[in-house]
Amino acid sequence: MERSFIEVQFPVSKLSKEAFKERKAGAGQTLTGLGKWWGRKPLVLVRALLFGLLLPATEKSKKDMKIFLKLMTMDEDGLKIRRKMGIPAKEAYEFATDEEKAKYFEVSDGDKIAYRKDLKKADRDFIQEKIFERMPYDKKLKFCKRPEEIENLPKSFWDEINEHLGTEAFSFSELVEQLGKKRFGEHPVVGDPFCGGGSIPFEAARLGFGVFASDLNPVAMLLTWAALNLLSLPEEKIKELKDFQKRIFEQADRIVTEWQIEHNSKGHRANAYLYCAEVTCPECGFKVPLLPSLVIGKNSKTIAKLKEVAPEKRFDIEIKMGAGQSELEKASKSGTVKDGYLICPHCKMETAISSIRGDKVVDGKTIWGLRRWGKHEFVPRPDDVFQERLYCIRYEDENGKRYYKAPDEEDLEREKKVAELLQQRFDEWQQKGYIPEDMIEEGEETSRLYRERGWAYWHQLFNPRQLLLHGLLMELIDKEAKTKEEKIVGLLGVNRCCDWNSKLSVWERVIENVKNTFLNQALNTLLNYGVRGFLSLKEIVLIPIRNILEIKKNYFLLNLNDARDVNYPCHIWITDPPYADAINYHELSEFFLAWDKKFLKEVFPDWYTDSKRALAVRGEAQVFKQTFSDILKNIVSAMPDNGYFVLMFTHQDSQVFADLTEILLSSGLLSVNAWSIATETEDNMSEGNFVQSTVCVVLKKIDRTQLEPVFIEELYPFGKEEVERQIKLMYELDRDESEPNFSPTDLELSGYYAALRVLTSCNLRATNQKIKDFLDSMREYASSYIVPEGLKYLGFDQDTIYDIWRKMDSYEKFYIRVLEFETRGERRIGAYQDAARSLGCTDYDQLFAIKKSNMARLKTASELGQELLDTKHAFSTTILRYCLLAVNNAIKKDQEINNTAEAVALSHEMLKTKLGTKYWNHKIKIETIFRYLARLERIDGMQHWQTDSKIASYLAERVANDKL
Repeated sequence: MERSFIEVQFPVSKLSKEAFKERKAGAGQTLTGLGKWWGRKPLVLVRALLFGLLLPATEKSKKDMKIFLKLMTMDEDGLKIRRKMGIPAKEAYEFATDEEKAKYFEVSDGDKIAYRKDLKKADRDFIQEKIFERMPYDKKLKFCKRPEEIENLPKSFWDEINEHLGTEAFSFSELVEQLGKKRFGEHPVVGDPFCGGGSIPFEAARLGFGVFASDLNPVAMLLTWAALNLLSLPEEKIKELKDFQKRIFEQADRIVTEWQIEHNSKGHRANAYLYCAEVTCPECGFKVPLLPSLVIGKNSKTIAKLKEVAPEKRFDIEIKMGAGQSELEKASKSGTVKDGYLICPHCKMETAISSIRGDKVVDGKTIWGLRRWGKHEFVPRPDDVFQERLYCIRYEDENGKRYYKAPDEEDLEREKKVAELLQQRFDEWQQKGYIPEDMIEEGEETSRLYRERGWAYWHQLFNPRQLLLHGLLMELIDKEAKTKEEKIVGLLGVNRCCDWNSKLSVWERVIENVKNTFLNQALNTLLNYGVRGFLSLKEIVLIPIRNILEIKKNYFLLNLNDARDVNYPCHIWITDPPYADAINYHELSEFFLAWDKKFLKEVFPDWYTDSKRALAVRGEAQVFKQTFSDILKNIVSAMPDNGYFVLMFTHQDSQVFADLTEILLSSGLLSVNAWSIATETEDNMSEGNFVQSTVCVVLKKIDRTQLEPVFIEELYPFGKEEVERQIKLMYELDRDESEPNFSPTDLELSGYYAALRVLTSCNLRATNQKIKDFLDSMREYASSYIVPEGLKYLGFDQDTIYDIWRKMDSYEKFYIRVLEFETRGERRIGAYQDAARSLGCTDYDQLFAIKKSNMARLKTASELGQELLDTKHAFSTTILRYCLLAVNNAIKKDQEINNTAEAVALSHEMLKTKLGTKYWNHKIKIETIFRYLARLERIDGMQHWQTDSKIASYLAERVANDKL
């Protein structure tokens, strides 16, 4: 059977950059505007997977890649048609030749760069086109549309594509139809049994595939339904929906204005309210507002000041705008709560918040101290531990000028009015489903809500002002909506309000605005939070819908269903399952589901309206493996013999791969390749070894009953051969490429992928531990086999370099491997930690100058200084460590005597003394190390090596010329 393109090659580096660009678009991403879902995969990745599966792998692998990139508009010509904006003079100047700088640019005031004023438009367009061609791929993307924004390709593109593929297509849907029939004999259908936010079915439908989408969760299915049905509506229908949204918002705005709950006596309207929890200090009895920081706005230089009211044992909060720098710094350090402890401004005593809550341990079991709120409560009782306090309001005057102030008596009266208005409607709104009435079910995420704040019902995650505004919108939507599309678009708007306007919404002091609830994948209780004024909800309520999907209605089928029951006959399955409990979708989605039930029941009477927690696929080891194996078996049973299954997951741990291997072995699937694509931006990450890549495992059906049983010990030689074959192929595909597709991390991870292919091609007999050991061994072998690119161009023959690399100590390999990462702009600490793990290096913290998540780098020779010498650390006695020491000593000696040549000579002699006979036995290795370090100063982004590299070059020459 003819292999597909993705079985042989995939442009992972360029795809990672494209995915990064899509993620950085934030709310501008195509589906994000419909509502929140966790872990949506980039559309560009889905598109690439689908084309990768349909396109054949021919004997002309270079041409195959060229055609694939052309289809994705990721080749040079594609980037040109995607270019949507001019290149600013400052950025263009960086890539101009000296002659071009003089001809097209002018520099004033020392560093202000502009295009020449007398430059004609044609000349400016010409130089920008030349500059664009020179830019590296990721720089070009800054000025380009995303691939999904290109509706069709030029005829010249299709002519080249058709010639290579033997097709007659002039649109994506025509190509999908023709290639699908060539490969499967009929129009291809794509399935996703865990469709989540809808990325996979949406992009498949947009390209012209038939689509089957299923999920256990009603919120996921709502978002997928909206993606496929709302974004495929004709323009006139979309206009009607937009008019409906606008009409609802304007009606609600008139009512809010009539209520007089946001306007002060000057007619100024509030657009943000800041609230905090307040507790009584157990030491002195003062009521203390819980504020992690007293800074309110960094740009407006607004701070809060606590003023003690001793007779009443409380604090007034004063608001000051335009504070000085010293006041800002003091305010940032003067919070009343830190690291889970109340810091009382009156008595200065520190008390654990858990102690204030009354938590205690009895017979080894934690008894939580807070009472649970009742169903009809929406504010704390007077005797509750945590009270809630409005402490700052931001108003906007008639000229649009914003100002902060502490609430006065009028503001507090308006707060009372909000509570009264809500109380009048509360029971009716709960009965009609306009505001939630459901109890919060205990779980990994949800139990913290009652433990930490006493909240027992979903409506208690919203304060009275939020409940009143959201409930008003729900009431108006219910009264005004005439079609199911209007009800759904209205509901999606309210869901977005819930995300961006709850008691879990952070007040962001830098941008001075309220952030969304789900900044991460958790329900985080906050001690202070922001509430939006109604006008601030406008851009959230109005769902951005436009016609971007031309599909035939009979080309897709949506099914709210348990994945265990899915066996729809699809040619291609692509899915991102809830693997290893990374995200508790079933619990988090209940935050929205509590608001959605009324309209879901009306619009989709066949749907259930609970999260089906009991059926959710969990990551508890053996249970998960059995459940997921059953799901895959069921799906595979209905998949054609030449079908494909792409399994996405965001883990690079050998234990996860071992579990996956067992699942694949039991479900009749063979891994034919796997690719790792970076799919998250640093904005979504926290420090540490975080997940930033998505592994896409490409699978086919296999009947193992026809194969003889194999023990894993027999597979080690085959595994190493497969690793070597994979890496050689990747090197071959990247040959003569100025911007390689594969990073060192990709090459290293190929050890896992090659091992997965070997293991799943057999009727294997092995324990989970033995599978894990095999995977670890293959990754280590891949790491030892991969020679860093920088070592290959030092003037030595490749056999010598390969021999030197193979014989290096693991910490030497780690240090050089990570330096190689840095030269390619790879600064993710997770990538460095993966490299350490694969090389068996466990103690490497002291080698780092910076360990921040996306800014990591190693210490230079001079920064390392004398560290780790004369210790038990495995790196301390390596030849590389002594070479780094020689560089450092030469720099220090040069500073003392101001004679570089003499300093280098003295340091060289020191190195020979330290190494003794090792020096002559490893002379070529020492010269190689120095020459490698010497090249670093010539690489962009490695300026911190400049002085060290210069000295290394001098030492390399001394070693090269040294004779016995």
